[in-house]
This record gives sequence, structure tokens and C-alpha cells, in this order.
Amino acid sequence: MELNLAAICDALTEEIPEREAVVFADRRYTWATFGTRCRRLATLLADCGFGIHGELSATPAHQSVHDHVALYLHNGNEYLEGMLGSYTARCAPVNVNYRYTASELGYVLADSHSRVVIYHAAFAATLAEVLDDLPDIDLLLQVSDDSGNALLPGAIDYETALAGSSPARDPRWADRWSGDDLYICYTGGTTGMPKGALWRQADFLVAALGIRRRDGSDHESLEEIVDAARRSSLRALPAAPLMHGAAHWNAISCWVSGGTVILPSRPEHLDAADVWSTVDRERATSLLIVGDAMARPLIDELDRATADRDPYDASSLRHVLTGGAILSTTRKAALFERLPLIRIVDVLGSSESGRQGVSNVGSGDDATAGFEPSSTAVVLGDALAGPVEPGSDEIGWLAQTGRVPLGYLGDPEKSALTFPTIDGVRHAVAGDRARLRADGSIELLGRESVTINTGGEKVFVEEVEVALCSHPAVRDAVVCGRPSERWGQEVVAVVAFVGESSATPGELRAHCATSLAGFKLPKDVVVVEQVLRSPSGKADYRWAVDTVQNHGG
Repeated sequence: MELNLAAICDALTEEIPEREAVVFADRRYTWATFGTRCRRLATLLADCGFGIHGELSATPAHQSVHDHVALYLHNGNEYLEGMLGSYTARCAPVNVNYRYTASELGYVLADSHSRVVIYHAAFAATLAEVLDDLPDIDLLLQVSDDSGNALLPGAIDYETALAGSSPARDPRWADRWSGDDLYICYTGGTTGMPKGALWRQADFLVAALGIRRRDGSDHESLEEIVDAARRSSLRALPAAPLMHGAAHWNAISCWVSGGTVILPSRPEHLDAADVWSTVDRERATSLLIVGDAMARPLIDELDRATADRDPYDASSLRHVLTGGAILSTTRKAALFERLPLIRIVDVLGSSESGRQGVSNVGSGDDATAGFEPSSTAVVLGDALAGPVEPGSDEIGWLAQTGRVPLGYLGDPEKSALTFPTIDGVRHAVAGDRARLRADGSIELLGRESVTINTGGEKVFVEEVEVALCSHPAVRDAVVCGRPSERWGQEVVAVVAFVGESSATPGELRAHCATSLAGFKLPKDVVVVEQVLRSPSGKADYRWAVDTVQNHGG
């Protein structure tokens, strides 16, 4: 059976209508209510002529047959409706980073050929700057918020548009969904312009979200999935922005399981008190974060509440999920100390590869264990000629086989580089470096594009960052390279300290020397009040380079 998200959620709307599908602030939507809102949006899109135009099988791998709906939104029920409503109408939603400047926004909207933009009123001014250069955009749906911004010229209020649209299952799209319908995920990458990875939904749901039977085999019928969903008690809280893959993958996975997606009440930034209050109030069973940058303030807030003798009740939590950035052993230990009943699930993967491995540890387990690879993950040798041997010291490329994306939207050259065919098998090679340990587990080293070449030695910045962040005085750190006459590049750390704490560069180097070779130690340390990261917690290496350059040295 070929999986399709709209078909699965349409069936769940009929089978579990009274169960909550989405909870956001004071809004509570059952599957029946949420499904009705998504159908209204789908009908609106279809009435405006948006949908699918052609067959994917007759289209080059780097092209799309769908009309694209840009989601330029904070977290909220509207983001989730925009996704599912678009899929229902056989359009393809496009995730847009709401931190983009006008020029960056204009690039993504043009590159994605978006014809519809659903946006929060707070972003109206930035969107207005680029609309004259985007003739393909035919529909603007503005979601009201606390900004008070008026509708842009020609825009329609989102709620007004939904209220005037039919909630019926429409024959223009109902029961026509296909496994070939596309899922698109725009990824900024570490360098270069954002790119849209194109997945067949049937491949994405299996390879990225792991929608399979317990024995790893594929589902044979929609009824199998619905039957399992009837028994679900999952209540997932993605704390990261839905504009990034990690968060909306978590939401989609929860939906397919028949669960409830819970969103924090204050989506503009990470509010640790709001996250824990939401866990407490809504009895969330899983919490999705992105690495140390989100773990640190969440741990601090747990400690503050406990010290004030008003602790949060997080006893409902069974899993803390993380992906997209490193969750250090130091932060894992801190989470286990405060939440001893949880398991921490660290997912290894990318927008281009899907799920390649998982580390699933509980309190008392070895938190330094590598990732257990999926059956389709491989570590290729440096020349991409074939896999490395288990236990080899060779640093290889982490790759995925089997169900992989079709390519990058509109870019056949980068598609060929990232999705090469090796010995007749298509691979996804997103740029992550790794070793294959003797026990078959994967040791992730870091992204090649931010690797520092110093004196002929490669330094993966993530391992230096982990070493720095294990120092008790360091609150956050990013590492980048700086030109050096002697070394070509030298390692430089940008560090923020905890409160009034501090450490000298020599002390930090001595601390890192207990776990790192000498050539990996920072030659210089730049101290800042706060390390700049994306809303999802990923390091902003462009900012780090600019900060180091302005610092001199």
C-alpha cells in the first residue's frame, strides 16, 4: 500500500472524531473539528484553481506537479491546518523561516514558485516588501495576531476565508490522493541558499517518520494504520518551530498514530516556563526539543520552579525527543536527574535522508553509545565508492539508501551531487561525516561544510562544542574557523558563560584537552553575552564567523 498523509488523516477524522487532534493555548480541536477546518481550506484552494497538474512519473525528478502553498507562520493550529489542508487539496505546503529578511523571504517564495502564502499579520510588512517581485502569488491569507497589522492589499482574512468555504469532502480531491503526492521540506543548510528537498509522500512517511509495522515491514492497508490509531494515547508537544522539519515531522508522526499535537501558548520564542506549564496542564507524553540550546533553558526552569517550591508535574512524560543538533551527555544526565522516568530518543537524520539512526537511552544507560543505524543507512568511504568496514578508523560519509528524495526543487545539478547512484543504487548523501564502529553503531562527527581544516587535520566543530559545553562555567558555545597564515585555518570558540561565571581561554583549553587532541583545541576564545541560534536551536555559523572576524585576533 502506498501511504498518503491526507488519506490517513481523512480516515482518522471519520474514525476518531471526538479525540483531540490539536491543542493550542485555549483552542481545543477534536479530529472532527480540525478535519472540518482542513477540508474548508482545501475547498478554498480547489475553488481558486490550485491543486495538482500532471503526473509525477512523467516529470523530471527535480520538478513538482503541485501548486505550492507557503506557510509563513509562527506555531499554531493555522500552521498545522495549512499543512494538512494543502495536502488534502493535493497542493504542496512549503515551510518558510519566519526569521528571514525580505531578500531571503523573496528568494524562497520565488525559488519555490509558491502561488499561495498563508502568513501571520506580524510578518505583513516584510512580505509587502517583496510582493511586487513575485507575480506567481495569486492568493494571500492573513492570520490575525496581536500585532494589529491591517490586511495587505488583496489579502483575505484567514478565518473569514474558512468560514465561507465548504467543509464537505470534495470530489476534486477526495479519494484521489496518491503516494506520489509530494512532501517538500526547505532546508537552509549550513552554507548556500535554501533548497527544497522533494519526497514522494509514500517514501517520506516510511523513511523519515518510520511509519511501519513493529516488525519493520510496510503496512498493507489503511485499515491497519487506523486500527492502531484507535488505541493511541500519544500526546506530543513539539517545542521547536514548526517551520523546521524536526517539529512538523514530530507533529505528523503523532497524527498518523492517532495522537494529539499540543503546542505551547507562546510561539514567538522558546519560553521554558510556558513549555513546562503546557506539559503539566496537558499531560504531554512526549516533548520534542532540538539539542543543548533548548535543553539548557528547560533544565534551568525546572530547577527554578523546584527552588521556589512550585515544581512542575512532568510525570506524564515518557520520552524526550531530540534531533537536528547535538544533545550532549552533560545535558542528558541533567535531564535524567530531574526526570528519571523518561527515555531520551536522539534521532539521526536530515531533510535529505530521513531517519538514519536512533539512540534510545534511559536513566542508567550508556549515554555515549552511538546511533543504532536503520537498515537503510550506510557509511560510505571518502571517495563514495562503497561502504567502510565496521571498526575502521576511516572517516566516511553518512548516507541513506532505499526510500530517498527525488531531488532538490528546480536544481538538477545539486540533486545529482546529493543523491548519487552508486553501484546502481540511489543514495542520499547530505554531507554528514561519520565512523562505523566495530559493533555496527554510528559515531556522528559533524557536517562537512562546517569542518575546519587546520594544519592538514580535520576538526569537526560539533565535538569541540560538546567539550566546551561540558565546562561548568559555559552556558553555550559555537566553534568556527578563522584564516591563519600558519595553519590555513585555526579553531576559534564563541562562548557565553553562565551568569557571573567565567573561565580564561587557557582554562577552557585545558578542560577540552581532557577529551580532544591538541590540534582541535581553540586557538582563541571570543566571549559574548548570548550565542545566536535559530529558533529551533541550530547554531548560526555565519553569525559566528562574523563575530570572530569583528573580534580580530
